[in-house]
Amino acid sequence: MDDPTLWHRLQFAFTVVFHYLFPQLTMGLALHLVLWKWRAFRRGDETSNAAARFWARVFGVNFAFGVVTGVPMEFQFGTNWARFSEHTGGVIGQTLALEGMFAFFLESALIAAVVWGEKRLGPRLHFLATIGVFVGSWLSGYFIVTTNAFMQHPVGHTLDAKGRLVLASVSEFLFNPWAIAQYAHTMIAAVVTASFVIAALGAFYTLRGLHARSAALFLRSGVRVGLVAAILVAFPTGDHQAKLVAHHQPVALAAMEGRFESGSHAHLTFIGQPNVRERRIDNAISAPWVLSILAFGTPQRSVQGLNDFPVENWPSNIELLYYSFHVMAGLGTLFIALMALATFLDARKRLATTRPLLWCLMLAFPFPYIATTAGWMTAELGRQPWLVYGLFRTADGTSENVSSGNVLFTLIGFTGLYFLLGVLFLYLIGREVAHGPGSPAPSFYGEPAADSEGAGHG
Repeated sequence: MDDPTLWHRLQFAFTVVFHYLFPQLTMGLALHLVLWKWRAFRRGDETSNAAARFWARVFGVNFAFGVVTGVPMEFQFGTNWARFSEHTGGVIGQTLALEGMFAFFLESALIAAVVWGEKRLGPRLHFLATIGVFVGSWLSGYFIVTTNAFMQHPVGHTLDAKGRLVLASVSEFLFNPWAIAQYAHTMIAAVVTASFVIAALGAFYTLRGLHARSAALFLRSGVRVGLVAAILVAFPTGDHQAKLVAHHQPVALAAMEGRFESGSHAHLTFIGQPNVRERRIDNAISAPWVLSILAFGTPQRSVQGLNDFPVENWPSNIELLYYSFHVMAGLGTLFIALMALATFLDARKRLATTRPLLWCLMLAFPFPYIATTAGWMTAELGRQPWLVYGLFRTADGTSENVSSGNVLFTLIGFTGLYFLLGVLFLYLIGREVAHGPGSPAPSFYGEPAADSEGAGHG
């Protein structure tokens, strides 16, 4: 417990997990906002416009809290990870600067126009501002993911005279194959999160008998976009990400599956408990050949086990890595099943009257957050014991002058502060949910208000 590295890692993990609760929703909502505004602009659909207006307010609250919780992470590169910043700043500093100077400012400059500028801008300019928010949000995601992808699969770099990493090829760094695959997987997972949240609110309003037209739109948009996104998260994006891990981080793949022995026709473990001390997996339920096929496209290919690698290069917490991966994969499978059933019933005009499924949709919205958190834990735990895979170890990256006590003290402070922020966030979102989509006045499109048929406003 006196190891400062443990506390540095724990503090950064806590702050990044809490922070990512917010941008994953904004990035997913950004796509939905564009789709709704397009439908409103092209068809004069006021229900879609009211939906965009309501969710833009939710977007704005999420964006603000994402900014507040993201600032401490930037400072931690200097306060907690000074040696890492000194060694790699010549590379990762490029994308972090690009994210702040271009993508973040584009998104932050336009979000106010989207939330408050509809009347002043008019339909066309407001639609373009919504597209700008979407571009800024997703561009910001790309720069952040590219930074992380360099740590997973470092390319485009060289060493300077002092032995520090510096950028050698901008194009190779920005278009890292790992970054492209990870970006697609991450952003589509954000769409899954937003779709579940939207469908959950639609289910809530339907069960309460509120905002009937908006509730129907939320359900329809949430489950249909959610189904497509949930499938794309699994294949091809998740599949391609797994193949990259198999080729470039084979020790991580072995740990993710609790696999100690090498061999072809490798089994994919569905359920089991990794027993690291005895180097086996207990009570395994698995499917033969599947892991070899998923990793390399053929059952004849051998999948390496942990015994093929030095123990000092094993991920530092194999049990947590194993369970994180299986939680992510298991929830992803359930997401497809739930959204497929909901989409089927929606197509048959029965979703709004199938109360058990509405309850499932309403209560399911936390699980994409759990899945994305487990996914990031899988990526970061799988990279250990490296900060930059194969080049720079985690133990060498901390700030030497910051003690365990200092880190623990600030971690306690972050915990209390983020608890208060969480309570404030829930209050603000709860207030928006209670108010509901509302009645637009005046309407750009000449239709009656979205919920003028008599639904209440909570």
